Amino acid sequence: MILCGIRNDHSSLAHVISPSSPRRDYLIDVSRLVWRYWSRRLPTGIDRVCLAYLEHFGGRAQAVVQRNGMHFILSRSASERLFRVLLSREPVSRLRLIRALATGVVRLRRKPRRADLLYLNVGHTGLNEPSLPEWISANRLRAIYMVHDLIPLTHPQYCRSQEAEKHARRMDNVLTSAAGVIGNSRATLDELADYAATKGLPMPPAVAAWISGPPPRGCVGTPPLAKPYFVILGTIEGRKNHQLLLDVWEQLVAERGDEAPVLVVIGQRGWEAEIALARLDRIADFNGCVLRFDRCGDDELATWLGGARALLMPSFTEGFGLPVIEALQLGTPVIASDLPVFREIAGDIPAFLDPGDAKAWRRAIESLVDGESERARQVSAMRSYRAPNWTDHFAIVDSWLETL
Repeated sequence: MILCGIRNDHSSLAHVISPSSPRRDYLIDVSRLVWRYWSRRLPTGIDRVCLAYLEHFGGRAQAVVQRNGMHFILSRSASERLFRVLLSREPVSRLRLIRALATGVVRLRRKPRRADLLYLNVGHTGLNEPSLPEWISANRLRAIYMVHDLIPLTHPQYCRSQEAEKHARRMDNVLTSAAGVIGNSRATLDELADYAATKGLPMPPAVAAWISGPPPRGCVGTPPLAKPYFVILGTIEGRKNHQLLLDVWEQLVAERGDEAPVLVVIGQRGWEAEIALARLDRIADFNGCVLRFDRCGDDELATWLGGARALLMPSFTEGFGLPVIEALQLGTPVIASDLPVFREIAGDIPAFLDPGDAKAWRRAIESLVDGESERARQVSAMRSYRAPNWTDHFAIVDSWLETL
């Protein structure tokens, strides 16, 4: 899930990473996970992808940690200790990270022990470093990257200052040094191919493999509100379009008063969303019909999402959209922007709308408050829905890697 307290269900780790594991044919970059835990930031969907790859490949890999453009390879034993910490069910403290990293410091290497290893970087971290292609080439590595989105290039207005330039360096390095690229969706790979064409760069071998979230809960509990409510889930940033929903709710509260439904906003503070954040800071203006939560554990989130009339996703752009999948797994209808990636991962189940048409969003929201036809349509369509899962993801990836 995009922004909630992380839940590491990695019970198989004890036998995946052990002294009897096969030889290490992979280098896996764990820099993003190390720095994420060190900074005590809430994990994102990309962090969960990094954890899934660490669990799948950890028994066959050594850890790579980047710092200031340099790449350091931990020994096999030090890698095992660090992997256990990163995949632990327990909270990861700075002290535990220091202990895990310190044991490997004396045996850090800049170069792998042999050539032709596969280097996996699935978290975007360090892809902008000028030293990356040279390090890959000098050590005769085969680099496999996952590309999650090209949003800073396609929609720079929703990103932080200088992020477009940084992301261009990432994609340039990917295109010039990759032995292969994994896309989290076909839509993402299409955007990468378009970017490669505009830069006159060749597109590396690529495969689309949908990512997944935590497994769905068997029971999500009693809905936390008696009144009808809707959920928007994701970092509060400009491209998520919270502003549209706040405009809609301002109208609903003005016209319906206490009978207005509730909007539940779950997400960390982000960027390029100053107006929406300022309005949320004055949440009392909505007469109790807008609730906001910065932090939300997986079970609590499942309860909120499972009891909602719908998940609302009015984003202007997305790289994937795990909340859509999680809502459908829980039997919750979805109202979403009409984006290619949403149609790719959810078919025709959601109600798809223009993210700039506030009137259409209000009509769709009220139809799920006052009527049952749209809910019935989506619930019926969900019966044949099969959500992405990590087993299928790695079946695709493992088979594809053998062809490179």
